[in-house]
Amino acid sequence: MFDQVTVLVAVNDGKRPSGTTVARARQIRDLLPAGWENVTVAAWHGLTADYCRHTGCGLIIRGVRNSTDYSREYELAAMNKALGVTTLFIPARPELVTMSSTAVRLSGQGSFVR
Repeated sequence: MFDQVTVLVAVNDGKRPSGTTVARARQIRDLLPAGWENVTVAAWHGLTADYCRHTGCGLIIRGVRNSTDYSREYELAAMNKALGVTTLFIPARPELVTMSSTAVRLSGQGSFVR
């Protein structure tokens, strides 16, 4: 769908990440399949919309698993739109709707899901 994709690892003060932002970005980068040269991983402290404006990105892609995710993401999308950045929602595959980063971390799996 896109020529270039950036996976942005950002700080969320409401969550307790398993490591630093830079370490989490490195872990994601290491899990990307060989040959995915059009996918980059970046660490950022601040608003996602600020990152987008700083790098010239005009679109945020957010996955949603259920109506709870959608409600939360819709509020963020409205704020980002007011800041000049559009959000595209992509529904999760049915087999992933119960998956969360917390569940993956607690299970010790931590593997990349394609």
